[in-house]
Amino acid sequence: MDFNILAIILILIVAFLAGMEGILDQFQFHQPIIACSLVGLATGHMKECIMLGGALQLMALGWANVGAAVAPDAALASVASAIIFVKAGKFDAAGQNVAIGTAIALATAGLVLTMVVRTLSVVIVHQADREAEKGNFKGVEFWHMVALVCQGLRIAIPALLLLFIPSHIIQHALNSLPKWFTDGMTIGGGFVVAVGYAMVINLMANKEVWPFFFLGFAIAPLNELTLIATGIIGVCAAIIYLNVTSNGGGGNNGGGDGGSSASGDPLGDILNDY
Repeated sequence: MDFNILAIILILIVAFLAGMEGILDQFQFHQPIIACSLVGLATGHMKECIMLGGALQLMALGWANVGAAVAPDAALASVASAIIFVKAGKFDAAGQNVAIGTAIALATAGLVLTMVVRTLSVVIVHQADREAEKGNFKGVEFWHMVALVCQGLRIAIPALLLLFIPSHIIQHALNSLPKWFTDGMTIGGGFVVAVGYAMVINLMANKEVWPFFFLGFAIAPLNELTLIATGIIGVCAAIIYLNVTSNGGGGNNGGGDGGSSASGDPLGDILNDY
Protein backbone atom coordinates (compact mmCIF):
# COMPACT_ATOMS: atom_id res chain seq x y z
CA MET A 1 0.00 0.00 0.00
CA ASP A 2 1.06 3.61 -0.61
CA PHE A 3 0.85 6.18 2.16
CA ASN A 4 -0.95 9.51 2.13
CA ILE A 5 0.85 12.73 2.98
CA LEU A 6 -0.32 12.73 6.62
CA ALA A 7 0.97 9.19 7.19
CA ILE A 8 4.31 10.11 5.59
CA ILE A 9 4.70 13.15 7.86
CA LEU A 10 3.84 11.12 10.97
CA ILE A 11 6.25 8.33 10.04
CA LEU A 12 9.06 10.84 9.46
CA ILE A 13 8.38 12.39 12.88
CA VAL A 14 8.56 8.95 14.48
CA ALA A 15 11.78 8.18 12.59
CA PHE A 16 13.31 11.50 13.64
CA LEU A 17 12.41 10.96 17.30
CA ALA A 18 13.70 7.37 17.18
CA GLY A 19 17.04 8.58 15.81
CA MET A 20 17.44 11.13 18.60
CA GLU A 21 16.34 8.67 21.27
CA GLY A 22 19.05 6.26 20.14
CA ILE A 23 21.39 8.73 21.86
CA LEU A 24 19.20 10.34 24.53
CA ASP A 25 17.50 7.19 25.94
CA GLN A 26 14.94 9.49 27.57
CA PHE A 27 11.58 8.36 26.17
CA GLN A 28 12.73 5.12 24.47
CA PHE A 29 11.21 5.95 21.05
CA HIS A 30 14.00 3.90 19.45
CA GLN A 31 12.86 0.67 21.11
CA PRO A 32 11.27 -1.66 18.52
CA ILE A 33 8.01 -2.16 20.42
CA ILE A 34 7.46 1.62 20.54
CA ALA A 35 8.79 2.63 17.11
CA CYS A 36 6.94 -0.13 15.25
CA SER A 37 3.73 0.57 17.15
CA LEU A 38 3.88 4.27 16.28
CA VAL A 39 4.49 3.48 12.61
CA GLY A 40 1.52 1.11 12.74
CA LEU A 41 -0.60 3.82 14.35
CA ALA A 42 0.34 6.27 11.59
CA THR A 43 -0.45 3.78 8.81
CA GLY A 44 -3.58 2.18 10.28
CA HIS A 45 -1.94 -1.22 10.91
CA MET A 46 -1.21 -0.93 14.60
CA LYS A 47 -2.04 -4.55 15.52
CA GLU A 48 0.30 -6.01 12.89
CA CYS A 49 3.11 -3.58 13.73
CA ILE A 50 2.79 -4.23 17.47
CA MET A 51 3.34 -7.94 16.77
CA LEU A 52 6.35 -7.08 14.62
CA GLY A 53 7.70 -4.74 17.28
CA GLY A 54 7.28 -7.38 19.97
CA ALA A 55 9.26 -9.91 17.95
CA LEU A 56 12.01 -7.35 17.26
CA GLN A 57 12.07 -6.32 20.92
CA LEU A 58 13.01 -9.86 21.93
CA MET A 59 15.96 -9.59 19.56
CA ALA A 60 16.99 -6.15 20.81
CA LEU A 61 17.00 -7.24 24.46
CA GLY A 62 20.60 -8.33 24.10
CA TRP A 63 21.74 -5.29 22.12
CA ALA A 64 23.85 -2.94 24.21
CA ASN A 65 26.86 -0.68 23.73
CA VAL A 66 29.85 -2.13 25.57
CA GLY A 67 32.90 0.12 25.61
CA ALA A 68 33.84 0.98 22.04
CA ALA A 69 31.64 -1.81 20.66
CA VAL A 70 28.43 -0.26 19.29
CA ALA A 71 25.29 -2.39 19.21
CA PRO A 72 23.25 -2.77 16.00
CA ASP A 73 20.99 0.17 15.23
CA ALA A 74 17.63 -0.73 16.75
CA ALA A 75 16.03 2.56 15.65
CA LEU A 76 16.72 2.05 11.94
CA ALA A 77 15.80 -1.62 12.15
CA SER A 78 12.45 -0.83 13.80
CA VAL A 79 11.33 2.03 11.57
CA ALA A 80 12.56 0.60 8.27
CA SER A 81 11.25 -2.92 8.85
CA ALA A 82 7.84 -1.56 9.89
CA ILE A 83 7.65 0.52 6.69
CA ILE A 84 8.61 -2.46 4.53
CA PHE A 85 6.19 -4.70 6.42
CA VAL A 86 3.24 -2.37 5.82
CA LYS A 87 4.11 -1.52 2.21
CA ALA A 88 4.48 -5.22 1.36
CA GLY A 89 0.97 -5.90 2.63
CA LYS A 90 1.82 -9.44 3.76
CA PHE A 91 0.73 -9.56 7.39
CA ASP A 92 1.01 -13.31 7.86
CA ALA A 93 3.80 -15.14 9.67
CA ALA A 94 5.90 -15.42 6.52
CA GLY A 95 5.71 -11.67 5.86
CA GLN A 96 6.65 -10.92 9.45
CA ASN A 97 9.64 -13.27 9.28
CA VAL A 98 10.91 -11.56 6.15
CA ALA A 99 10.52 -8.17 7.84
CA ILE A 100 12.46 -9.44 10.86
CA GLY A 101 15.23 -10.77 8.64
CA THR A 102 15.35 -7.42 6.84
CA ALA A 103 15.56 -5.66 10.19
CA ILE A 104 18.66 -7.64 11.16
CA ALA A 105 20.41 -6.59 7.96
CA LEU A 106 19.32 -2.97 8.36
CA ALA A 107 20.45 -2.89 12.00
CA THR A 108 23.94 -3.90 10.92
CA ALA A 109 23.96 -1.47 8.00
CA GLY A 110 22.84 1.28 10.37
CA LEU A 111 26.23 1.07 12.10
CA VAL A 112 27.73 2.73 9.00
CA LEU A 113 25.36 5.68 9.36
CA THR A 114 26.14 5.83 13.07
CA MET A 115 29.86 6.02 12.30
CA VAL A 116 29.30 8.84 9.80
CA VAL A 117 27.21 10.89 12.24
CA ARG A 118 29.61 10.36 15.14
CA THR A 119 32.52 11.41 12.94
CA LEU A 120 30.59 14.55 12.05
CA SER A 121 29.90 15.10 15.75
CA VAL A 122 33.64 15.55 16.34
CA VAL A 123 33.54 18.70 14.21
CA ILE A 124 30.38 19.87 15.95
CA VAL A 125 31.93 19.40 19.40
CA HIS A 126 34.89 21.56 18.41
CA GLN A 127 32.47 24.27 17.30
CA ALA A 128 30.76 24.04 20.68
CA ASP A 129 34.17 24.33 22.38
CA ARG A 130 34.87 27.56 20.50
CA GLU A 131 31.55 29.00 21.62
CA ALA A 132 32.31 27.95 25.19
CA GLU A 133 35.66 29.79 25.08
CA LYS A 134 33.74 32.93 24.08
CA GLY A 135 31.30 32.43 26.94
CA ASN A 136 28.44 32.08 24.47
CA PHE A 137 26.10 29.62 26.15
CA LYS A 138 23.50 30.03 23.41
CA GLY A 139 26.12 28.98 20.87
CA VAL A 140 27.02 25.87 22.87
CA GLU A 141 23.34 24.98 23.11
CA PHE A 142 22.89 25.55 19.38
CA TRP A 143 25.67 23.15 18.40
CA HIS A 144 24.38 20.53 20.79
CA MET A 145 21.02 20.80 19.07
CA VAL A 146 22.70 20.49 15.66
CA ALA A 147 24.37 17.24 16.78
CA LEU A 148 21.03 15.95 18.02
CA VAL A 149 19.30 16.85 14.75
CA CYS A 150 21.97 14.90 12.86
CA GLN A 151 21.09 11.84 14.92
CA GLY A 152 17.43 12.27 14.02
CA LEU A 153 18.18 12.68 10.30
CA ARG A 154 20.24 9.49 10.47
CA ILE A 155 16.93 7.57 10.65
CA ALA A 156 14.55 10.04 8.99
CA ILE A 157 16.41 10.18 5.65
CA PRO A 158 16.51 6.38 5.06
CA ALA A 159 12.84 6.24 6.13
CA LEU A 160 11.99 8.94 3.57
CA LEU A 161 13.74 6.99 0.83
CA LEU A 162 11.82 3.84 1.73
CA LEU A 163 8.53 5.73 1.75
CA PHE A 164 8.99 6.85 -1.84
CA ILE A 165 9.74 3.36 -3.17
CA PRO A 166 6.51 2.19 -4.87
CA SER A 167 4.69 -0.55 -2.98
CA HIS A 168 4.49 -2.85 -5.99
CA ILE A 169 8.29 -2.91 -6.25
CA ILE A 170 8.63 -4.00 -2.62
CA GLN A 171 5.86 -6.56 -3.00
CA HIS A 172 7.43 -7.98 -6.15
CA ALA A 173 10.86 -8.16 -4.52
CA LEU A 174 9.53 -9.99 -1.46
CA ASN A 175 7.37 -12.35 -3.52
CA SER A 176 10.36 -13.28 -5.67
CA LEU A 177 12.38 -14.47 -2.68
CA PRO A 178 12.92 -18.24 -2.82
CA LYS A 179 11.43 -20.44 -0.14
CA TRP A 180 14.82 -21.57 1.14
CA PHE A 181 15.71 -17.94 1.79
CA THR A 182 12.53 -17.08 3.68
CA ASP A 183 12.77 -20.30 5.69
CA GLY A 184 16.37 -19.48 6.51
CA MET A 185 15.31 -16.01 7.64
CA THR A 186 12.73 -17.59 9.93
CA ILE A 187 15.25 -19.96 11.50
CA GLY A 188 17.92 -17.27 11.80
CA GLY A 189 15.46 -14.84 13.39
CA GLY A 190 14.56 -17.49 15.96
CA PHE A 191 18.24 -17.96 16.81
CA VAL A 192 18.76 -14.22 17.26
CA VAL A 193 15.75 -13.96 19.57
CA ALA A 194 17.02 -16.87 21.66
CA VAL A 195 20.52 -15.38 21.90
CA GLY A 196 19.18 -11.96 22.91
CA TYR A 197 16.97 -13.48 25.58
CA ALA A 198 19.83 -15.65 26.85
CA MET A 199 22.08 -12.57 27.18
CA VAL A 200 19.45 -10.84 29.32
CA ILE A 201 19.04 -13.93 31.52
CA ASN A 202 22.82 -14.10 31.91
CA LEU A 203 22.89 -10.48 33.10
CA MET A 204 20.17 -11.09 35.69
CA ALA A 205 21.44 -14.46 36.86
CA ASN A 206 21.70 -13.91 40.62
CA LYS A 207 19.66 -15.17 43.54
CA GLU A 208 18.07 -11.76 44.16
CA VAL A 209 16.42 -11.53 40.72
CA TRP A 210 15.57 -15.14 39.89
CA PRO A 211 12.39 -15.17 42.06
CA PHE A 212 10.93 -12.31 40.02
CA PHE A 213 11.81 -14.11 36.80
CA PHE A 214 9.88 -17.23 37.78
CA LEU A 215 7.07 -15.18 39.31
CA GLY A 216 6.53 -13.62 35.88
CA PHE A 217 6.09 -17.06 34.34
CA ALA A 218 3.59 -17.97 37.06
CA ILE A 219 1.51 -14.83 36.49
CA ALA A 220 1.62 -14.80 32.68
CA PRO A 221 -0.95 -17.63 32.10
CA LEU A 222 -3.59 -15.91 34.26
CA ASN A 223 -5.95 -14.58 31.60
CA GLU A 224 -8.08 -12.71 34.13
CA LEU A 225 -5.24 -10.28 34.88
CA THR A 226 -5.13 -7.18 32.70
CA LEU A 227 -1.91 -5.38 31.80
CA ILE A 228 -2.72 -2.72 34.40
CA ALA A 229 -3.18 -5.35 37.09
CA THR A 230 0.07 -7.05 36.10
CA GLY A 231 1.88 -3.70 36.22
CA ILE A 232 0.49 -2.97 39.68
CA ILE A 233 1.70 -6.36 40.92
CA GLY A 234 5.16 -5.66 39.49
CA VAL A 235 5.36 -2.21 41.13
CA CYS A 236 4.19 -3.57 44.47
CA ALA A 237 6.69 -6.44 44.33
CA ALA A 238 9.50 -3.99 43.57
CA ILE A 239 8.50 -1.70 46.46
CA ILE A 240 8.29 -4.63 48.88
CA TYR A 241 11.67 -5.91 47.70
CA LEU A 242 13.33 -2.50 48.15
CA ASN A 243 11.84 -2.06 51.63
CA VAL A 244 12.86 -5.54 52.76
CA THR A 245 16.41 -5.23 51.45
CA SER A 246 16.76 -1.75 52.94
CA ASN A 247 15.60 -2.89 56.37
CA GLY A 248 17.66 -6.04 56.16
CA GLY A 249 20.78 -4.10 55.27
CA GLY A 250 20.28 -1.77 58.23
CA GLY A 251 19.81 -4.71 60.59
CA ASN A 252 22.90 -6.49 59.38
CA ASN A 253 25.05 -3.40 59.71
CA GLY A 254 23.83 -2.93 63.26
CA GLY A 255 24.74 -6.48 64.28
CA GLY A 256 27.42 -7.61 66.63
CA ASP A 257 30.02 -8.21 63.96
CA GLY A 258 29.68 -4.63 62.67
CA GLY A 259 30.40 -5.77 59.11
CA SER A 260 28.33 -5.68 55.93
CA SER A 261 26.86 -8.84 54.49
CA ALA A 262 27.21 -9.84 50.87
CA SER A 263 24.08 -9.48 48.78
CA GLY A 264 24.88 -12.25 46.32
CA ASP A 265 25.44 -9.65 43.60
CA PRO A 266 29.22 -9.04 43.31
CA LEU A 267 28.82 -5.93 41.14
CA GLY A 268 26.23 -4.50 43.52
CA ASP A 269 28.54 -5.10 46.49
CA ILE A 270 31.40 -3.29 44.74
CA LEU A 271 29.17 -0.31 43.90
CA ASN A 272 27.83 -0.16 47.47
CA ASP A 273 31.39 0.02 48.81
CA TYR A 274 31.79 3.31 46.97
